[in-house]
Amino acid sequence: QVQLVESGGGLVQPGGSLRLSCVASIMINAFDAMGWYRQAPGKERELVARITEGGSLNYADSVKGRFIIAKENAKNTMYLQMNSLKPEDTGVYYCHSAASRNYWGRGTQVTVSS
Repeated sequence: QVQLVESGGGLVQPGGSLRLSCVASIMINAFDAMGWYRQAPGKERELVARITEGGSLNYADSVKGRFIIAKENAKNTMYLQMNSLKPEDTGVYYCHSAASRNYWGRGTQVTVSS
């Protein structure tokens, strides 16, 4: 059973930074792609950033220039560096991976507030 475990969320002031981590229970180069999604209260889950095994990157327009997705195969870990955070970035951030099926982590809460 594949497990994804997120960490790094918390409370941060507007303009601040956080780095999220997602550790997988298997080698992440087995996945076709990995990504971060977020869900704000009362809203649907949305894609934030995605990285394929080949290294292609996709970002939501709302985070371009502020967030950076990366992965470190040797540590079976994916990261999301979040800079210049805004209150609208608040939500639960989920790690996702795609192979023969989709896998999800349980999420980590990010709250951007003064």
